[in-house]
Amino acid sequence: MKRFSLLQTDLYQLTMAYGYWKSKRSDWEAVFHLFFRSNPFGGQYSIACGLADAIEYLNGFQFEENELSYLSTLTGNDGEVLFEEAFIDYLRNLKFECDVDAIEEGTVVFPHEPLMRIKGPILQCQILETALLNIINFQTLIATKASRVVQATQGEPVLEFGLRRAQAMDGALSASRAAYIGGCSATSNVYAGMKYGIPVKGTHAHSWIMSFDDEEEAFQAYADAMPNNCVFLVDTYNTVEGVKKAISVGCKLGEQGKQMVGIRLDSGDLAELSIQARKLLDDAGFSDAVIVASNDLEEEAIAALKAKGAKIGVWGVGTKLVTAYDQPALGGVYKLGAIRGTDGAWQYRIKLSEQVIKVSNPGIQQVRRFKQGEHLVGDMIYNVEHSIDESLEIRPLDGNSGSMQISPDWDSQDLLKPIFEKGKQVYKIPAIGVV
Repeated sequence: MKRFSLLQTDLYQLTMAYGYWKSKRSDWEAVFHLFFRSNPFGGQYSIACGLADAIEYLNGFQFEENELSYLSTLTGNDGEVLFEEAFIDYLRNLKFECDVDAIEEGTVVFPHEPLMRIKGPILQCQILETALLNIINFQTLIATKASRVVQATQGEPVLEFGLRRAQAMDGALSASRAAYIGGCSATSNVYAGMKYGIPVKGTHAHSWIMSFDDEEEAFQAYADAMPNNCVFLVDTYNTVEGVKKAISVGCKLGEQGKQMVGIRLDSGDLAELSIQARKLLDDAGFSDAVIVASNDLEEEAIAALKAKGAKIGVWGVGTKLVTAYDQPALGGVYKLGAIRGTDGAWQYRIKLSEQVIKVSNPGIQQVRRFKQGEHLVGDMIYNVEHSIDESLEIRPLDGNSGSMQISPDWDSQDLLKPIFEKGKQVYKIPAIGVV
């Protein structure tokens, strides 16, 4: 069974498609751009993500018979069928013919830069809108959140623990993948590990401890079962006493030639408890044992804990990562930039608004990134039908307002890469985590 259906769309995409067909405009060539208008989380950048799933969706571009049968049952306000049978037959024989260019996953991107450019028959371009926005919006949002969390830890590993709190099972899978692309080191989601090759991490829950009469007995039983995977959750009853009992079991592991990996803190004053735990571990000869922390963490909480001197070495982040807790949606949009008229010439299109941020860029867009050595300097959005004049100015990437003039000694590259040509995939998806 296909993962994606062409009916995973808004009805108005299909009513517009019908309108293009009825007005004999369905094959008019058009160019659409997918972009967002502002960075999420009040930040200065975003991380492009979701391209691999978008490719999977596009490769499955075909209406199934049961889907067409369903569309035949839809009616308008007058009770009459919404789509005539000839249009259903047209959809039955529809083959994907678009050119698709996109920015590669894991790339730092900015507002108004097209993450995808779709060129082809306007009817096909229109049908793609909702699904592509759904895929790219969510995964870009989560990858960006993950990147912010990883930056807050200042190089210490982040484990994505969000499966149980994610927005449904499919949302959890997409979130695990996006979080890894955003910089997380591993996930608790075993299916994501199998499907995408993401490292998986995890030990035990409080219920394991509570199923025994004694906490140390529970630690020992877990060590007996999995001596090569011992990170003990120590806060079921009394955290400091739990650390001491974990150390006791860790000593017995050492006598067997095994090693206690560490402990996990999941409640209480994580800064103070981690400091106490670190001293106990070090004094007992477990200087290599890591302290893992969880408990509704995100970038601001992590920064605050580090400012207090917390001795945490690995960070488990779940709910607030996979749900993008403080901003649950990226405002990505999909706008028409050009349409080829009957005379064969491109006609540029612009969406106007009283809100300046909602005015779209016309033309057939590309993003060029300029570098000075290894230093990223700035980005330019330009029309591919126009040559780039070195006297032009670009937006700097250092967060400063204003613009700067292009220097002849800067290196540059176009970020939108060919993904599909005339409906055929020409891009090889890299291994996950590789940018």
